[in-house]
Amino acid sequence: MHEVSLNRVITDYLSGQEIMETTYEDLRQALARMLVEDRKYPKGCISPKYEVKYAVDGESQQVAIDLAVFSPEGEPLLAMFFCPGEVGTFVRESLAAARIHLPAPFPLVAVTDSMELHLVETRTGEGIADGFHAVPVWKDLPSLAAVHPCLPLGEDRLSRERRILFAYDGLGGPCCGGECSL
Repeated sequence: MHEVSLNRVITDYLSGQEIMETTYEDLRQALARMLVEDRKYPKGCISPKYEVKYAVDGESQQVAIDLAVFSPEGEPLLAMFFCPGEVGTFVRESLAAARIHLPAPFPLVAVTDSMELHLVETRTGEGIADGFHAVPVWKDLPSLAAVHPCLPLGEDRLSRERRILFAYDGLGGPCCGGECSL
């Protein structure tokens, strides 16, 4: 996702700290609020703009998961992505990001444009449900993740998923004259 700073400071809903507002930050904040207030996720289990670093042909890359949800023990559960366009076209890219996360992949992926949402299981890429009601409440998230396990990938498969992610990033091209940042 490419973002541009709006040169304003806002208070982050999750941390209470001041952060720079970006073109998509209001949506990220609304998603975080939904997870905490509606779905009862503990704030401490949600990491915004969570960086996943990887390399392709020795060149360092990174991708940000808009909201990464972990168990209290630190196990990945859900990777949530905001996409500025047709939700279905961002699912494959989001799956690649969830699959390359180490030491273990995120078993569940949610992709939304703030109006539509697809919840997908990472291992097979199959849809679980659509719509915001598809995001499980906190007490149900660990069991749903357990029903859809995604074991760490072998190096060959990891390499392919990294290349897929890299290709999607390259297809996006420069959107803002190099002003983007995580």
